[in-house]
Amino acid sequence: MAVASATTLFFPPLPTSSNQPHHRHRRLDAFTLRPSSISTPNFLPQLPFSLNSSPIPRRRRFSAEASIGDSESGGSTSTSDDDGLVGEDAAVFNLSEQKLASWAYFTVILGVVLFVLNVVWIDNSAGGVGKAFVDAISGLSDSHEVVMLALIFIFAVVHSGLASLRDQGEKLVGERAFRVLFAGVSLPLAVSTVVYFINHRYDGVQLWQLHSIPGLHQLVWLSSFISFFFLYPSTFNLLEVAAVDKPKMHLWETGIMRITRHPQMVGQVIWCLAHTVWIGNSVAVAASIGLIGHHLFGVWNGDRRLAKRYGADFEAVKRRTSVVPFAAILDGRQKLPDDYYKEFIRLPYLSITALTIGAYLAHPLMQAASFRLHW
Repeated sequence: MAVASATTLFFPPLPTSSNQPHHRHRRLDAFTLRPSSISTPNFLPQLPFSLNSSPIPRRRRFSAEASIGDSESGGSTSTSDDDGLVGEDAAVFNLSEQKLASWAYFTVILGVVLFVLNVVWIDNSAGGVGKAFVDAISGLSDSHEVVMLALIFIFAVVHSGLASLRDQGEKLVGERAFRVLFAGVSLPLAVSTVVYFINHRYDGVQLWQLHSIPGLHQLVWLSSFISFFFLYPSTFNLLEVAAVDKPKMHLWETGIMRITRHPQMVGQVIWCLAHTVWIGNSVAVAASIGLIGHHLFGVWNGDRRLAKRYGADFEAVKRRTSVVPFAAILDGRQKLPDDYYKEFIRLPYLSITALTIGAYLAHPLMQAASFRLHW
């Protein structure tokens, strides 16, 4: 699940010239925060289900990890229900159950991380080493395609390697410390790869030029927009991403997971195909080959890690889901509930919509910032 945290820094393209039944009510035994971690401010209203989304009941119920300062104990229960779900209900977010202190802590952590990343890696004038790293990799070859593949390969080895060592690392240093290590190493490498792609995306050999085809830009934009709904499931628990809540390896089973068991891979393939068609040169092809290859490895590695962690529960989820989008639905292994659409009318998905549109509008700023780095 960690893959999306890096590759989703690529955004949909701007136009560029060729030169450049009824709603289920929440049950007491459904997926919920522990009472010790719930703090309900009296000024927060009970919002409709689009924000305060009720979870889907399931046979095996998982408890959310406690917020910062609460109990470190966690785990899952094993009592049964009749609907046959063994995994977690994805994208559940109840505003009234959030701790304001946790989100304040998240904001502080985010600010500190961005500041340190800028000073240590990005800002050349402040001694950031990101430029030196990119220059060193660029020295391997005069080919931008080779350098692009090398940057992706380095990121993939570090990112997937640390993900594979998660069980051992968490036992050694704890869940939160390992998450800090994982992000601290992966994020700078992801930034370098993204910036290099932005700065050199038009430096390769032009293989085709399709910008004049009516409707192509709209198709590319729509495809890129859709890709982000597949790319972001690992960020549903932002407090865990920032280690405010104790990070947990989740076995999701609702929402986008009904369509494909590996949404990050599907989203990355959609994004890569859309951008490669639009840019149409050898650098875009090289970047797509590297990113898609990394995510195909992630399919195997992700299943392996989930099988090791969840055993029979994962095998049950695997039997009724598919890697290929919609395959399990079409062959009848995945039974969609009548109110399936409600699994998407939730705050995390609404947030993805807003952030994706914002990222699209911010393309000129990102391109200008990348150019000033001279990577």
